[in-house]
Amino acid sequence: MKLVVVSAGLSVPSSTRLLADRLAAATAGRASGPVDVQVVELRDLAVEIAHNLTNGFPGRALSAAIDDVTSADGLIVVTPVFSASYSGLFKSFFDVLDKDALAGKPVLIGATGGTGRHSLVLEHALRPLFAYLRAVVVPTGVYAASEDWGAEGLAERIERASGELAVLMSALVGGAAPAAPGRAESGSSTPAAGASGSSVPAQGSVGARGDGLRVVPFEEQLAALRR
Repeated sequence: MKLVVVSAGLSVPSSTRLLADRLAAATAGRASGPVDVQVVELRDLAVEIAHNLTNGFPGRALSAAIDDVTSADGLIVVTPVFSASYSGLFKSFFDVLDKDALAGKPVLIGATGGTGRHSLVLEHALRPLFAYLRAVVVPTGVYAASEDWGAEGLAERIERASGELAVLMSALVGGAAPAAPGRAESGSSTPAAGASGSSVPAQGSVGARGDGLRVVPFEEQLAALRR
């Protein structure tokens, strides 16, 4: 599996990159198979992103970063908070992506800031952005304020969010999905669209329920979002 981390941190060292690295390590540790982790540092692409916005052509490094993001099985995206929202550099990078590049792709959102009062940036800015891009955003986002580093609670949020991302990535590539953190494994499945894409479940097929409706495995449902 290919996991791509997009970090919009500006300083060196960066708390944004630190959070991104911890999320990536936790996700790789919970995945059902080997994970190839690649990092995209937007700080290094700032000039090429600006040129792309004005002339419509990505430079070599930006083009490689776009290819990495587009081909990823899962994304971790982390931004510092500026003016109560994501940074302009962070938004500009996703503005230059093709509108369908993230459709159906599992995404874990994260942010860092100087105070806990900005924590809702995950819900009022990042989650709507990636919902618009038709990504599959995991339920748990991770915000880290300055006082959160080394404090109780951050490690638990990181583990919960990374577990959710690992489940979606494993399902997407057709592997055995690990149990979601804090929940027991279940043998039940969710009815979904049939092979034709209709909203009416197929009937009479293998795995049918007692009422004749076919039960579609979750990984098939998720993969259908990317078609």
